[in-house]
Amino acid sequence: MKIVKTTIASYTNTSLSVFSREESFFQSPFHSHPEFELVYILESHGKRIIGNSVESFQPGDMVFLGDDIPHVWLNDEIFYKGINSLKAKAIVIYFSRDLFGNSFYELPEAQEVKKFFAQAIKGVSITGETNTLIAKKMNKLLKKKGFEVVMGLMEILSLLSRSKDLRYINDNSYVPVTEDNKSDRLAEVFKYVKSNYKEEISLDEISKIANLTPTSFCRMFKAKTKKPFVEYLNEIRVSNACKYLIETDLGISEIAYECGYKTASNFNKLFKKLIGTTPKEYRKNALV
Repeated sequence: MKIVKTTIASYTNTSLSVFSREESFFQSPFHSHPEFELVYILESHGKRIIGNSVESFQPGDMVFLGDDIPHVWLNDEIFYKGINSLKAKAIVIYFSRDLFGNSFYELPEAQEVKKFFAQAIKGVSITGETNTLIAKKMNKLLKKKGFEVVMGLMEILSLLSRSKDLRYINDNSYVPVTEDNKSDRLAEVFKYVKSNYKEEISLDEISKIANLTPTSFCRMFKAKTKKPFVEYLNEIRVSNACKYLIETDLGISEIAYECGYKTASNFNKLFKKLIGTTPKEYRKNALV
């Protein structure tokens, strides 16, 4: 999967856009654009790739992206099944670096914001009290018009530039992609697992998807996700098992089979290790 380079302003015909996004699942490809982007997840969960980083996302996740850093939000498998009650929702703000003009960045009062923009190429995760405050302001921005939107954005940027509730998602600025880019390879791996987690997936098989030897694949996957591939695969399978337990009347053995496990005993063991309860207890507690 290659990075799609795009320009948000060419679609919106404006240097600043604020909108609510609602889909069955997030459909944007792995892409980059010159605009800054602030994303607040309202509903859905899955994995997000930002630069060289692969992390989980869930409701409440908030990220600020610098210009031209590649990214994609990949929902978990359950969102591709056409279940009407499941939605992928987010509030998104796009704006161009030149929105405020070059002279803005020379002002003494703007130096904190300028520094924040310089670091944002790493991708920034926003947590804590700052997350809560900005979430409220983003909801209010949806109802504002004209210059009020610009003022609202400046308030948000002021908060971000002074906040201690920030974590850089990548250690360094993103290196421009090549045909061998590892994030591309990981995106292909995630897509394959989403479509085939019910089947047996061998290390040789998944390594070929990434166009790597098994040894190189294991090293790369653990370096980028901080966990072995087998652990990730089990997380995906158990995550889908949780949905089956809540949303269907299938028996435990049937769910184990549907999620790629050959025996119920192995499924029960892994489920309890990851979730902390047995599948039977999980279903009972979820339906109380």
